[in-house]
Amino acid sequence: MIKVIEVSSDTNIGGAGKCLLTLLENFDYSKFEVKVILPKNSLLKDPVERLKIPVIEVDGIADKSLDFKAISALKAVFKAEKPDIVHTHASMSAKIAARASGAKVVYTRHSVFPQSPKITRGIGKAINGAVNNYFSDGVIAVAEAAKDNLTETGVDEKKIRVILNGVDALERKPALETAKLKKRFGVSREKVVSIIARLEEIKGHMYFIEAADMLLSQGVKAKFFIAGTGSYEDELKARVKELDRENDIIFTGFIKDIDSLMAVTDIQVNASYGTEATSLALLEGMSIGIPAVVSDFGGNPGVIEDGENGFVVPQKDAAAIADKIRLLADDKALYKKMSASALKIFNERFTSAVMTRNTEKLYEDILRK
Repeated sequence: MIKVIEVSSDTNIGGAGKCLLTLLENFDYSKFEVKVILPKNSLLKDPVERLKIPVIEVDGIADKSLDFKAISALKAVFKAEKPDIVHTHASMSAKIAARASGAKVVYTRHSVFPQSPKITRGIGKAINGAVNNYFSDGVIAVAEAAKDNLTETGVDEKKIRVILNGVDALERKPALETAKLKKRFGVSREKVVSIIARLEEIKGHMYFIEAADMLLSQGVKAKFFIAGTGSYEDELKARVKELDRENDIIFTGFIKDIDSLMAVTDIQVNASYGTEATSLALLEGMSIGIPAVVSDFGGNPGVIEDGENGFVVPQKDAAAIADKIRLLADDKALYKKMSASALKIFNERFTSAVMTRNTEKLYEDILRK
């Protein structure tokens, strides 16, 4: 039995937390004994414990990568538990403590963003690379772009394995339930275009809004939904009001049952230009055959193959987004082809089982070495 401790510093449930929960739901527990370290009062605690997986709460790690006081507490836990593998999700404290305790260390880079020149050149790159290489036996990059982020800051390419995010497939809703959901969202015969992401400037919602305005001005019959919350919400709502599009560009706020919106969505959009690894919303949409129009940033091109299961357009280009949405909305044969391709690509590459088996194999390969 391989003993694994997963470590998350998250107090909320974001993309990294969802990936952790997916792993926990799918591990082969005939081979792996798993426990989870979380900060106190983390929202991840209840869903982890519902999976009957022990949770160890540690002070000083909440929403931060490095806390020197927390290192001692983590080291004590590792000394007592004697794990074979410690897998950290953005916790440098846990990497240091695990290395000092003799465990093998894996960490996941869950995000993609422009790197500071301070750590991509000269002595800064050398120091960053040396530290991360010493405190890890294996590194998971959730997209090729995440791997590029790592190598440009000095991380040894030989330690990195690209393991794409995976999700559980959504269930297709029966026709009667879909009809009720359309009524709930105020949709009849219009096409439904959705963007599901935190409302932050770098997520590109403003370009989605401009694209929607262009299409509506051209007479396209569609409803445009913006699902999520965030610090940029007021600016986005003000722009929609300025355009007088409040009946057609709709803010849903946080939706707990996001699969309900997915059930009525025809086309998804991801317009990120500052941070994006592998969008879980895109994967969930693909699992029920929803094609997407996405920016060419980060991990998006690794999920959406241009011309296969959607379109990849330049960053910050509302006209390009509008053009591809219209193409998918107008061409029924093309839409049907891309919908089928989305489902096929999802089943081949992005299921929760594929992600978990690849992660387990990395653990086993590290221990064999």
